[in-house]
This record gives sequence, structure tokens and C-alpha cells, in this order.
Amino acid sequence: MSEFFTNLKENGTVNIVELGGYLDAHTAPQLENVFSDLIKSKRFNVVVNFEQLNYISSAGLGVFMAFIETMRENSGDIKLAAMKPNVYNIFDLLGFPLLYEIFNSENEAIDKFIKQ
Repeated sequence: MSEFFTNLKENGTVNIVELGGYLDAHTAPQLENVFSDLIKSKRFNVVVNFEQLNYISSAGLGVFMAFIETMRENSGDIKLAAMKPNVYNIFDLLGFPLLYEIFNSENEAIDKFIKQ
């Protein structure tokens, strides 16, 4: 298995979290820390770029469920972008497209925030 990494960048009022490698029970706390830091900094508009993520487990999915309500309660959101088909299939199987907006590219997700 490859390692997991996150990279955080900003585009105006939108925060982009880039994910790479394998997101599972061992690496999920790293992503939890990223979301916790964003909330502490009152940064609630988040795009998660999955372009370099190869695998996600149920523990990884749980991170998104743990933080979405807080983001939305603060007039923000978590938008998902650039998923590989195997990662998207896991989200789709569990009904995430009903809860989250999923975009083909990071730029499309950012544009959705800007146009709101």
C-alpha cells in the first residue's frame, strides 16, 4: 500500500484539500485533523480533490460524514471533485451523491462556490 497525504491550498474563500494514496482507518485521523483545523480557522467552504487518491475505506468515508454538518451549519459545504472511477463507485454505492455535490474537476467545484 502507498502512503496517504493531504495538501491544503486556498483559492479566494475556497479551501482545497488534495488527497493522495490510501485513505483508511490508519490514515483517516490525518484527514480529520485537516478538517478540524479548517473549522478552527473558520474556513467552511471546502473542495476535496480526489485526483491522486487511489483507495478509500469506510473509515475514510466516515470523516466526511463527521464534518459535513458543521460546515453546513456555518454556511459552508464540502464539495467533492476529480474522483477516480473506483473511488467514485464506493461513494455512489453508499449514496453519497445524494448528500454531496460531486464534480469532475476541482475548478468546477470552486466555481459552484463562487456562483452561490
